[in-house]
Amino acid sequence: MSVAQLDTRKVILFDLDGTLVDSAFDLYRSMNMSLNALQLPLVTEQQVRNWVGKGTSLFCESVLKHLTGKVEAAQHQHLLATFLKIYNADPCVDTRPFHGVIEFLQWAKSENKILVCVTNKPEQPARMILKTLAMDHYFDDTIGGDRFTERKPDPRQLLHCVDHYQVTKEQVLMIGDSVNDVEAARRAGIDCIVVSYGYNHGENIADCHPQQIVDDLTALLN
Repeated sequence: MSVAQLDTRKVILFDLDGTLVDSAFDLYRSMNMSLNALQLPLVTEQQVRNWVGKGTSLFCESVLKHLTGKVEAAQHQHLLATFLKIYNADPCVDTRPFHGVIEFLQWAKSENKILVCVTNKPEQPARMILKTLAMDHYFDDTIGGDRFTERKPDPRQLLHCVDHYQVTKEQVLMIGDSVNDVEAARRAGIDCIVVSYGYNHGENIADCHPQQIVDDLTALLN
C-alpha cells in the first residue's frame, strides 16, 4: 500500500535540491568560482553531488576537508562568504525541475493541497530558484535553512508547518531525497516518501530504511 494516501493529506512538504530540482551543476559552478577566487584547487561535479544537502556551511566544510585535510575557521568563513555571494547572485543557470515534478505540483494544486518547500538551503536562493523556474506559485511558503536556528534532520521546520497550518501530523506528508528528510520526518512523527534520483550524500537512500521510495513523483498519482 502506498504511504502517500494523498486523499487524506492537507499539507505536502517538499525538499528542494535533489527532490524538486537538480541544482548540482549550479552549486558546482559557484563552488569552483569560489575556490578559484581563494586560489584553491577545484572539485568535480560528482563530488559536489555527494556533498550537498546538509546546508551551505557543511558543504563548504566538506570541500575544505577534501582539499586540505582540515577545516580552519578563518578559511571556512572566507569560502562560505565567497560562495554565498557568488551563488546567491545567480543560483539558477542550469538548475531544472526533475521529471514528473511539475505534473505532481499541478495535480496537488488542483486538489487544493497546501504545498511548502522545506529546505536546508538559505531562503533567498531557494525562493529565487523557484521563481526563476516559474514554480513559486505552487508553494504557500518556502522555509529555508536560515529561518530557524535548527534545520533538517531537526524536525523544527516540519513541526512549524503542522502548527502554522493547524493540521494533524496524519494530514501532512514529507517528500525528500536524503537521510536528512527521513530523519526529520521520523522525529516529527510525519510520513515520508523519498525519491530514488536525489543526492543523499553519495549513499544509497534505501540504507536509511525510508517508508517508501519512488522513481518519479507521478508514480504517486496512479
